[in-house]
Amino acid sequence: MLTGLILAGSSDTQGDSQMAALLPYQGEPLIQTQVREMLQICEEIIVATPDPRPFLKILDPSIRIITDFYRGRGPLGGMYAGFSLSSHQSIWAVGSDMPYISAQAASLLLERKQAGYEAAIPWIGGVSYPLHGVYDKSCAGHIQTLVNNGDNRTSSLIRRLNTLDMLEYELEERGIGLEFIRSLDELEQAQAEVSSFEGGSIQTI
Repeated sequence: MLTGLILAGSSDTQGDSQMAALLPYQGEPLIQTQVREMLQICEEIIVATPDPRPFLKILDPSIRIITDFYRGRGPLGGMYAGFSLSSHQSIWAVGSDMPYISAQAASLLLERKQAGYEAAIPWIGGVSYPLHGVYDKSCAGHIQTLVNNGDNRTSSLIRRLNTLDMLEYELEERGIGLEFIRSLDELEQAQAEVSSFEGGSIQTI
């Protein structure tokens, strides 16, 4: 069984009071798109956020909304809270600004993680993507150690874990596209580069 964890922190590009999860995307708040994708394979969904109030109006009561235990610690703060409170042993963790998260990719990561790893992480183009990884609940202990030592980096967490790196060819063999790792910022930057090259206007998402 699997818990889906959405790390819904503040969006730097929209001001301190605006969260990426609440940005409009294809006619609805982005987080609703993410929840719908997670419901394909997750028995439980948790949203970890510094401020739960905006989500109470738009999410179904079955979605658990929790606050970060460690405030101001970036993704690790939400991951620690979500891992600690998860009802299931495996957790699929994503950022709130990722519009193309993939249940198919997460299902494959879960399958590989269950072979005895603490986490299974996409490794694409020589880069690790902790935010779309599937983790064991026990990883909360590693996060606590890092935070207590003043280290808030997800890269430090990955180095501590017994991790399986999911290479891009394994995903492509299953017919899984690689766009699931992209964030809104990355998509906008790519669109701006294409627009600049072609001399056209930037298309909004």
